[in-house]
Amino acid sequence: MNTHGPRRVFGPRPPLPRRPARGPHPLRRRTDRIQTCCTVLFVLILAVGLPAASISAGYAAHASQMRVVAAETSARHQITARLAEAPPGPDHTDVREPRQARVRWVADDGERHTGTATVSGGGSGGEVRVWVNREGALAQAPSSPATARTMGWFTGCVTAAAVAAVAFMGRARVQRTLGRRRYARWEAEWKVVEPAWSGRNRR
Repeated sequence: MNTHGPRRVFGPRPPLPRRPARGPHPLRRRTDRIQTCCTVLFVLILAVGLPAASISAGYAAHASQMRVVAAETSARHQITARLAEAPPGPDHTDVREPRQARVRWVADDGERHTGTATVSGGGSGGEVRVWVNREGALAQAPSSPATARTMGWFTGCVTAAAVAAVAFMGRARVQRTLGRRRYARWEAEWKVVEPAWSGRNRR
Protein backbone atom coordinates (compact mmCIF):
# COMPACT_ATOMS: atom_id res chain seq x y z
CA MET A 1 0.00 0.00 0.00
CA ASN A 2 1.24 3.45 -0.85
CA THR A 3 1.36 5.49 2.35
CA HIS A 4 3.13 8.48 0.88
CA GLY A 5 0.14 10.14 -0.75
CA PRO A 6 -1.33 9.82 -4.21
CA ARG A 7 0.86 8.21 -6.83
CA ARG A 8 2.37 10.58 -9.34
CA VAL A 9 1.13 10.11 -12.86
CA PHE A 10 3.80 10.63 -15.49
CA GLY A 11 3.12 11.99 -18.90
CA PRO A 12 1.97 15.27 -20.41
CA ARG A 13 -0.06 17.52 -18.22
CA PRO A 14 -3.70 18.13 -19.17
CA PRO A 15 -4.26 21.44 -20.92
CA LEU A 16 -5.26 24.29 -18.69
CA PRO A 17 -8.72 25.76 -19.27
CA ARG A 18 -8.53 28.73 -21.57
CA ARG A 19 -10.59 31.83 -21.68
CA PRO A 20 -13.27 32.06 -24.36
CA ALA A 21 -11.92 33.26 -27.65
CA ARG A 22 -12.44 36.92 -28.27
CA GLY A 23 -13.80 38.42 -31.43
CA PRO A 24 -16.54 37.20 -33.74
CA HIS A 25 -17.41 33.54 -33.37
CA PRO A 26 -17.27 31.64 -36.66
CA LEU A 27 -20.63 29.99 -35.98
CA ARG A 28 -22.41 33.20 -35.06
CA ARG A 29 -24.55 34.48 -37.87
CA ARG A 30 -25.51 38.05 -38.45
CA THR A 31 -29.07 37.27 -37.37
CA ASP A 32 -27.71 35.89 -34.07
CA ARG A 33 -25.84 39.12 -33.39
CA ILE A 34 -28.91 41.15 -34.22
CA GLN A 35 -31.05 39.03 -31.90
CA THR A 36 -28.50 39.43 -29.08
CA CYS A 37 -28.54 43.21 -29.47
CA CYS A 38 -32.34 43.23 -29.51
CA THR A 39 -32.45 41.09 -26.35
CA VAL A 40 -30.10 43.49 -24.56
CA LEU A 41 -32.22 46.42 -25.70
CA PHE A 42 -35.37 44.64 -24.54
CA VAL A 43 -33.91 44.06 -21.07
CA LEU A 44 -32.77 47.69 -20.82
CA ILE A 45 -36.24 48.91 -21.78
CA LEU A 46 -37.88 46.79 -19.09
CA ALA A 47 -35.24 47.54 -16.43
CA VAL A 48 -34.68 51.25 -17.10
CA GLY A 49 -37.10 52.63 -19.65
CA LEU A 50 -40.28 51.22 -18.14
CA PRO A 51 -39.76 52.63 -14.61
CA ALA A 52 -38.52 55.95 -15.94
CA ALA A 53 -41.46 56.35 -18.32
CA SER A 54 -44.10 55.31 -15.78
CA ILE A 55 -42.70 57.52 -12.99
CA SER A 56 -42.34 60.52 -15.31
CA ALA A 57 -45.86 60.10 -16.68
CA GLY A 58 -47.30 59.60 -13.19
CA TYR A 59 -45.61 62.71 -11.80
CA ALA A 60 -46.66 64.76 -14.82
CA ALA A 61 -50.30 63.65 -14.49
CA HIS A 62 -50.27 64.33 -10.73
CA ALA A 63 -48.77 67.80 -11.21
CA SER A 64 -51.28 68.64 -13.93
CA GLN A 65 -54.21 67.50 -11.80
CA MET A 66 -52.91 69.42 -8.79
CA ARG A 67 -52.94 72.60 -10.90
CA VAL A 68 -56.57 71.86 -11.69
CA VAL A 69 -57.29 71.33 -7.99
CA ALA A 70 -55.64 74.65 -7.11
CA ALA A 71 -57.51 76.53 -9.84
CA GLU A 72 -60.88 75.06 -8.87
CA THR A 73 -60.30 75.65 -5.15
CA SER A 74 -59.40 79.30 -5.72
CA ALA A 75 -62.42 79.86 -7.98
CA ARG A 76 -65.05 78.21 -5.75
CA HIS A 77 -66.12 78.50 -2.15
CA GLN A 78 -68.78 77.05 0.12
CA ILE A 79 -71.80 78.91 1.43
CA THR A 80 -74.77 78.00 3.59
CA ALA A 81 -78.04 77.49 1.76
CA ARG A 82 -81.51 76.29 2.75
CA LEU A 83 -83.52 73.52 1.24
CA ALA A 84 -86.43 74.90 -0.74
CA GLU A 85 -88.07 71.46 -0.61
CA ALA A 86 -87.35 68.08 0.86
CA PRO A 87 -85.00 65.97 -1.25
CA PRO A 88 -86.97 63.39 -3.25
CA GLY A 89 -86.68 59.76 -2.23
CA PRO A 90 -88.27 57.15 0.03
CA ASP A 91 -88.64 57.93 3.70
CA HIS A 92 -86.25 55.19 4.78
CA THR A 93 -83.39 56.58 2.70
CA ASP A 94 -80.39 57.74 4.72
CA VAL A 95 -80.51 61.54 4.94
CA ARG A 96 -76.71 61.61 4.63
CA GLU A 97 -76.85 60.08 1.18
CA PRO A 98 -76.17 62.76 -1.49
CA ARG A 99 -79.26 63.62 -3.54
CA GLN A 100 -80.40 66.36 -5.89
CA ALA A 101 -82.63 69.01 -4.28
CA ARG A 102 -83.81 72.59 -4.79
CA VAL A 103 -81.97 75.06 -2.58
CA ARG A 104 -82.08 78.84 -2.07
CA TRP A 105 -79.26 81.09 -0.98
CA VAL A 106 -78.21 84.71 -0.80
CA ALA A 107 -75.14 85.73 -2.79
CA ASP A 108 -72.44 88.05 -1.49
CA ASP A 109 -74.10 90.97 -3.27
CA GLY A 110 -77.38 90.30 -1.41
CA GLU A 111 -79.22 88.84 -4.40
CA ARG A 112 -81.36 85.78 -3.73
CA HIS A 113 -80.85 82.68 -5.85
CA THR A 114 -82.54 79.34 -6.29
CA GLY A 115 -81.12 76.25 -7.97
CA THR A 116 -80.63 72.49 -7.86
CA ALA A 117 -77.62 71.14 -5.99
CA THR A 118 -76.33 67.85 -4.66
CA VAL A 119 -77.01 67.91 -0.92
CA SER A 120 -77.02 65.63 2.08
CA GLY A 121 -79.73 66.87 4.40
CA GLY A 122 -83.19 66.45 5.78
CA GLY A 123 -86.50 68.16 5.14
CA SER A 124 -87.48 71.52 3.71
CA GLY A 125 -85.91 74.54 5.37
CA GLY A 126 -82.83 72.71 6.64
CA GLU A 127 -79.39 74.23 6.18
CA VAL A 128 -76.93 72.64 3.75
CA ARG A 129 -73.50 73.55 2.45
CA VAL A 130 -73.17 74.12 -1.29
CA TRP A 131 -70.37 75.26 -3.58
CA VAL A 132 -70.65 78.40 -5.70
CA ASN A 133 -68.29 80.07 -8.15
CA ARG A 134 -67.10 83.66 -8.19
CA GLU A 135 -70.31 84.79 -9.89
CA GLY A 136 -72.38 83.24 -7.10
CA ALA A 137 -73.78 80.40 -9.26
CA LEU A 138 -73.91 76.82 -8.08
CA ALA A 139 -70.84 74.73 -8.93
CA GLN A 140 -69.51 71.27 -8.34
CA ALA A 141 -67.12 70.67 -5.46
CA PRO A 142 -63.47 71.17 -6.50
CA SER A 143 -61.31 68.16 -7.12
CA SER A 144 -59.35 66.89 -4.13
CA PRO A 145 -55.63 66.04 -3.84
CA ALA A 146 -56.69 62.39 -3.53
CA THR A 147 -58.05 62.63 -7.07
CA ALA A 148 -54.67 63.93 -8.24
CA ARG A 149 -52.86 61.05 -6.56
CA THR A 150 -55.25 58.54 -8.11
CA MET A 151 -54.72 60.13 -11.52
CA GLY A 152 -50.96 59.94 -11.09
CA TRP A 153 -51.00 56.26 -10.11
CA PHE A 154 -53.42 55.39 -12.89
CA THR A 155 -51.36 57.20 -15.54
CA GLY A 156 -48.15 55.59 -14.30
CA CYS A 157 -49.64 52.09 -14.39
CA VAL A 158 -51.12 52.60 -17.86
CA THR A 159 -47.79 53.93 -19.12
CA ALA A 160 -45.91 50.97 -17.66
CA ALA A 161 -48.35 48.53 -19.28
CA ALA A 162 -48.06 50.34 -22.62
CA VAL A 163 -44.25 50.33 -22.57
CA ALA A 164 -44.16 46.64 -21.65
CA ALA A 165 -46.67 45.77 -24.38
CA VAL A 166 -44.71 47.69 -27.02
CA ALA A 167 -41.45 46.07 -25.90
CA PHE A 168 -42.87 42.54 -26.00
CA MET A 169 -44.57 43.09 -29.36
CA GLY A 170 -41.39 44.59 -30.82
CA ARG A 171 -39.29 41.68 -29.55
CA ALA A 172 -41.74 39.14 -30.94
CA ARG A 173 -41.79 40.88 -34.32
CA VAL A 174 -37.98 40.96 -34.50
CA GLN A 175 -37.82 37.25 -33.63
CA ARG A 176 -40.34 36.39 -36.34
CA THR A 177 -38.43 38.44 -38.92
CA LEU A 178 -35.09 36.89 -37.98
CA GLY A 179 -36.64 33.43 -37.99
CA ARG A 180 -37.95 33.92 -41.53
CA ARG A 181 -34.50 35.07 -42.66
CA ARG A 182 -32.83 32.04 -41.08
CA TYR A 183 -35.26 29.62 -42.73
CA ALA A 184 -34.79 31.34 -46.08
CA ARG A 185 -31.01 31.10 -45.77
CA TRP A 186 -31.17 27.47 -44.67
CA GLU A 187 -33.37 26.65 -47.64
CA ALA A 188 -30.98 28.35 -50.05
CA GLU A 189 -27.97 26.53 -48.55
CA TRP A 190 -29.84 23.23 -48.58
CA LYS A 191 -30.50 23.59 -52.30
CA VAL A 192 -26.73 23.77 -52.80
CA VAL A 193 -25.73 21.02 -50.36
CA GLU A 194 -28.56 18.50 -50.89
CA PRO A 195 -27.58 17.31 -54.41
CA ALA A 196 -24.06 16.44 -53.27
CA TRP A 197 -25.21 14.94 -49.97
CA SER A 198 -27.91 12.76 -51.56
CA GLY A 199 -25.61 11.61 -54.37
CA ARG A 200 -27.67 13.02 -57.21
CA ASN A 201 -24.55 14.60 -58.71
CA ARG A 202 -22.95 11.17 -59.08
CA ARG A 203 -25.32 10.12 -61.82
